[in-house]
Amino acid sequence: MRRLLLLLLLITSTSFFAQKKKKDTLPKPKWKIHGRFAFVFNQSSFSNWASGGEDTVAGDLNVNYDFNYKKNNINWDSRLLTGYGMSHLSEQGFRKTNDRFELNTLFGLKTANYWFLSFIGNFRTQYTKGFDYKKDIKVSDFLSPAYLTFGPGMLLKKSDEFNFNIAPATARYTFVNDNFSGKFGVEEGENTAFSLGFNLSGYYKFILMENIEMENILTVYTDYLANVGNLDTDYQANIRFKVNKHIKMQMTFHTIIDDNASSRIQFRELFGLGLNYSFHEKVTY
Repeated sequence: MRRLLLLLLLITSTSFFAQKKKKDTLPKPKWKIHGRFAFVFNQSSFSNWASGGEDTVAGDLNVNYDFNYKKNNINWDSRLLTGYGMSHLSEQGFRKTNDRFELNTLFGLKTANYWFLSFIGNFRTQYTKGFDYKKDIKVSDFLSPAYLTFGPGMLLKKSDEFNFNIAPATARYTFVNDNFSGKFGVEEGENTAFSLGFNLSGYYKFILMENIEMENILTVYTDYLANVGNLDTDYQANIRFKVNKHIKMQMTFHTIIDDNASSRIQFRELFGLGLNYSFHEKVTY
């Protein structure tokens, strides 16, 4: 009996250490790529409706593309955020509801646990003309404005779901065409404006509850050369409710505070049920 117990103990111990060794020696992915396509559609129609109403058709298309590279002390994360949305009101015709192109890249060289020397790059603009529909005037255009931001800093990254970057010497260029010279912080007669300032950016995604996740994207910038102490803020919150693999309900809240673009707080909200599809999901070792 004693020999049988010793044999069982030996087999259990060997199995435990073999599993632990196997777990510890699992290869770590070098490249993680994930492309996501989301389409939200809304429609309403009325016929002899006593309380009134206006026929509406709206669609919003978004594509997110993530590229994550890790090897030894190097961490490189890039993200493409792009989207376009239109609505059609029976009496007012087509109107733009979303227009965004943004490319982010963040390179980090590990110096301590969770800390990296970093370099950030960001480019954002829009695809088509923008209008103030109440005044019926054009307020923006393709690449007008366009923003290019880059600079060194320090990155705190605990996982792909949480990172926080501080860049105290960040350069920003603002570009406009001739029609918008004198706007968006660009001097009259010029097409480009340069600023140097402090940039803070963060990303945090977590699970609210089963099948519900929340994604937070924040950027804060203040210029040393003009309007010292004034904060330009861009914050977007995405809440996704998973119905099944390809269908999700999404809520988006997007707030921008930028005195050069508008004297008032900009706010965009989207809510709808739509199609979600991962068109490129790959891991390489």
